[in-house]
Amino acid sequence: MAEPVKVAADGGQQRQAFDDPRIPWSGKPGRADILCWAGIMLSGIFYWAMLPFRASLVGTHPVFLVLLNGSTEGIVAAAAFARIGHGTVIVVLLAAVVGIMKFDPLYWWAGRLWGERVIALLGGRRNRGDKYMARVKRWGRKFTWPAVIASQFLPIPNAIIYVIAGWAGMSLLTFIILDAISTLLWAGMLAGLGYALGHHAVVVAQSISHYGLWISIGLIVVILFFQVRSQRRMMRDVAQARAAQQAGAAAPAGAAAPAAVDVPAAEGDQAATP
Repeated sequence: MAEPVKVAADGGQQRQAFDDPRIPWSGKPGRADILCWAGIMLSGIFYWAMLPFRASLVGTHPVFLVLLNGSTEGIVAAAAFARIGHGTVIVVLLAAVVGIMKFDPLYWWAGRLWGERVIALLGGRRNRGDKYMARVKRWGRKFTWPAVIASQFLPIPNAIIYVIAGWAGMSLLTFIILDAISTLLWAGMLAGLGYALGHHAVVVAQSISHYGLWISIGLIVVILFFQVRSQRRMMRDVAQARAAQQAGAAAPAGAAAPAAVDVPAAEGDQAATP
């Protein structure tokens, strides 16, 4: 009798180990889960690795900066350089398509793999993902088409929209086409601004590059502060949820114990009464 109980207990521990709210899948992950999640983690590492170089590249090699991470300031600066004869706007737009879109299919794939679970994870404490899912269910899955096109202009993290597009069943080819349209609209607007500013934007970009090291250090400090604070909140929420689950599981057991003791005592009293 002891052996089956031990196996069941181990199985419960394994399920609890894989049922972590900080990961998007439940149960043991498969190869696709690991590959997709590793890609998303690597995209975050790439972002952090590029952060110290953004300020220095914006005034020296803005097209290269746009190609690497599609930064807003890079697009504006690259178009401004094109205005004074260094490069062309077409090259800036092509670099922006690659730089902005390069990791987007990973989030579409995450939506296909994990659906609502990863949407809730990306939505954070404000549950923005849940609100958007409710709109999709209410208005239909075709609503995801205009949402992807407008994703660059919406006050919602793009990753949530891309995940929902995959969850709603949008094909990869359709997603890439719509995402490219959105990217070109956004990059075209920024490039138009930079081209209109011309020499003035170039001077600003070169000034930023001159103080690039200090600007980068400041950005890293600010982002680290908010990341650490967000992680602490998440861990506190997880601890509270687990404590509530343990309390709920212990309550029925504690309530059943007095009943089990009272019944034999009552029977003994009745037997002794005659």
